[in-house]
Amino acid sequence: MAQTRTHSRVAVTDAAASLLRRLTAEHGPLMFHQSGGCCDGSAPMCFPVGMFQTGPSDVRLGELDVGLAEPIEVFISEAQFEYWKYTHLTIDVVPGRGAGFSVEAPTGSRFIIRSRMLTDAELDHFGMGPHATAG
Repeated sequence: MAQTRTHSRVAVTDAAASLLRRLTAEHGPLMFHQSGGCCDGSAPMCFPVGMFQTGPSDVRLGELDVGLAEPIEVFISEAQFEYWKYTHLTIDVVPGRGAGFSVEAPTGSRFIIRSRMLTDAELDHFGMGPHATAG
């Protein structure tokens, strides 16, 4: 029996998932937004749901299963998505001071993005490869 592989544009490390569970217990449901700013603005920003309003110029990259009842949605600005549309993003956490408005700021840790190019199969799945199928 063949296994079906689910393709996604975004993932999370175990360390980041652990911090997200802790932050959710403290702040309630969370979401991420990746903008294209400089300095802290280029870091993935984590907010309580409803604190940051997404709009028509934001792209929903996907959701993160971190072991909670509900997944954590991840958005990116449309302009930034144009630069990163061929890239898979993984949200990770490292020691350091987080961005000023992101909920991890006071924890002594900060979220970062690790990236890799999408595989041929992923490109096809997302309609961007030479053998693209809607997916």
